[in-house]
Amino acid sequence: MNAKIPPCFKAYDIRGRVPDELNPALARKIGRAYAAVFHPRKVAVGHDIRLSSTELVGALIEGLVESGVDVLSLGLCGTEEIYHAAFSLEDQGVDGGIVVTASHNPADYNGLKFVTHGARPVSGESGLQQMAELIVNDALPETTEQRGQVESADGKGAYIEHLLGYVQSEELAPLKIVVNSGNGCAGAVIDLLEKELPFTFIKAYHKPDGTFPNGVPNPLLPEKREETAKLVREHGADLGIAWDGDFDRCFFWDEKGGFIEGYYIVGLLALELLSQQPGSTILYDPRLTWNSEELIAAAGGRAVMTRTGHAFIKERMRQEDAVYGGEMSAHHYFRDFGYCDSGMIPWLLVTSLLSRKNVPLSSLVTERMEKFPVSGEINSTVDDPDGIIEKIEKRFDNGRKEYIDGLSIAFPGYRFNIRKSNTEPLLRLNVESRGNPELLKEKTDELLHIIRS
Repeated sequence: MNAKIPPCFKAYDIRGRVPDELNPALARKIGRAYAAVFHPRKVAVGHDIRLSSTELVGALIEGLVESGVDVLSLGLCGTEEIYHAAFSLEDQGVDGGIVVTASHNPADYNGLKFVTHGARPVSGESGLQQMAELIVNDALPETTEQRGQVESADGKGAYIEHLLGYVQSEELAPLKIVVNSGNGCAGAVIDLLEKELPFTFIKAYHKPDGTFPNGVPNPLLPEKREETAKLVREHGADLGIAWDGDFDRCFFWDEKGGFIEGYYIVGLLALELLSQQPGSTILYDPRLTWNSEELIAAAGGRAVMTRTGHAFIKERMRQEDAVYGGEMSAHHYFRDFGYCDSGMIPWLLVTSLLSRKNVPLSSLVTERMEKFPVSGEINSTVDDPDGIIEKIEKRFDNGRKEYIDGLSIAFPGYRFNIRKSNTEPLLRLNVESRGNPELLKEKTDELLHIIRS
């Protein structure tokens, strides 16, 4: 993006430190810019639990209504509740959505995520850049005499009903589940689902609290992983689930307290959806692939590899009419959810799978983890990412190469993907092997030596 563009404008959304990079004055202009670029009639708006969110969302709404746009205010909610409103309320005139959230970022950050009609994503290329240019060039249209109207949404009933449509409640086993909301927004949704499901929930850090008394909700941090694992073991739970702040991602622990990489959840969800809709198309990202490809093929599905990133996956899902798309980063996308990602649908589908098979979660993933062990995503800060990728391509020149997202090279016993971050001077490395942890370590070390030397 242009050097003049405010630093909070990223590739897929807006994120920045409050108030230096993002503040109410800018949020108001962002509302006006969104109205100018997309010309919506009515926009669903909500916010997360951060202390700065209330003031920012107020300014955002002011920018929309003074541009003549009506607002449906969802109040405190998760990102996917905005998605749901955007695709399910089109007949009521809703043709856009904005949520004020910074998800798992530090406490002094905040941000905004956008969709247009039908919950289609907004990225730098599809409108964010244009919005930013209107703001920095002081080219926003004049405010209108006819102000938009603001109305409040009446609860979460339609959203909860949609979620329950992914399972047959009467067929679910009475599982005991640790649910760790991290003092984010997930707790309110769990409380509503609890009334309709046969589960016993052990609730951790359940109350929304923007002061983050137990730290920012980022389940991938080692200390956060352990707090959920410990609760699973202490309570003899069947599984554990934790969410980030706006709960668009969920993370899983088995009944032994073992953390399950998102890669293996992609395979499980593919199996469950193919059992419901045989022969469907499943999308997966190129960072780690062998487990997903094998499971999808065995279940009679059609596997399609797609570029990483929500805007790319949502567009490709529409092109392929895919029932599901999964990223190893714990973003899971569903055709029936407006092709959007959800942090609630995945765990509901996993409980359905566990109930039907009547087996512990570890039995569904341990074999797959042993068959296709992985390095986990390893990030390295580098000065010349393109030069390093070129060096790696030459070093591993005799492998089978793919360029769908970064560089992927496969050999009979192992494969890897290396790609640049969209927002930071980082290289991201993922390595997997065919049941050979020694080879996995050897090749991971070899690649990291090239990257970091």
